Amino acid sequence: MANSIMYQEDGYVVLETNKPEELMTESELLKKIESVLINQSDLFPDIAKFKTIEEQARYLLHNYCEFNPDDDNYLQWYVVRWEKK
Repeated sequence: MANSIMYQEDGYVVLETNKPEELMTESELLKKIESVLINQSDLFPDIAKFKTIEEQARYLLHNYCEFNPDDDNYLQWYVVRWEKK
């Protein structure tokens, strides 16, 4: 049986165009994704089916690890566990 710690999500490492990597909580990352989605009109059908930006952001967070708002920019996120000392 797999150890439950394998499924623990403490936060995310976030990579964004021309910015240093950041550590974010889930709520911080959701706000970041929402801010990127506000200016998007051409979304994949599986994302566009959601009516609100909040629903679209939550779907992206849990089903993707990258969103490219255009050819020159990217937003990537990866689950991390915080090390406790």
